[in-house]
Order: sequence, then structure tokens, then C-alpha cells
Amino acid sequence: MVKVTYEIVPHDEGWAYRSNGAYSERFDSHDQALEAARIVVRELSLNDEPVRIIYQDEDGKWRAEMSSGDDRPEAEIVDNYQPKQGRHSA
Repeated sequence: MVKVTYEIVPHDEGWAYRSNGAYSERFDSHDQALEAARIVVRELSLNDEPVRIIYQDEDGKWRAEMSSGDDRPEAEIVDNYQPKQGRHSA
């Protein structure tokens, strides 16, 4: 089974989720980026209707096959963000 990982990362003076080197749109906060990634993961896990897919393979040949719609990838979110604790002066 294919596994897709979404990582929550700082991006463009805000936050984004990143998968396989591609960034989402920019979000103002970490929490917004995390929630957007959660929505993507939920939608990615939904079964779909069978469809015919056409793609070009590594050798440049066009291929066609049926996707049953129930072969969704496993998805996870990696979030290593740890907010900085406020410093108190004595």
C-alpha cells in the first residue's frame, strides 16, 4: 500500500503542509495548516467510485487501467512543532 505523509512546516512567513516536496498554500497559523492537513487526510481516505485512469509510464508508454476506488493510500501527518515556552523575568 502507498503511504502519503504530510508534514506541517514553516513556509513563506507562515505555515503549510508539505508532501513529497510540494507545499500547500500558506496559512497564517500552525493550527490552520494542521487543520487543513487533517481535512486532506480525511478526504484522501474516502472510498470513491471505480474510474478508468490513463497515465504515461516511465518509458513514455500510455497505459490505461481501472481503479476500483477502494485502494486509497495510507496517510499520516507529521507535526514536530513545539511552541516556545514564554520566558518570565525575575
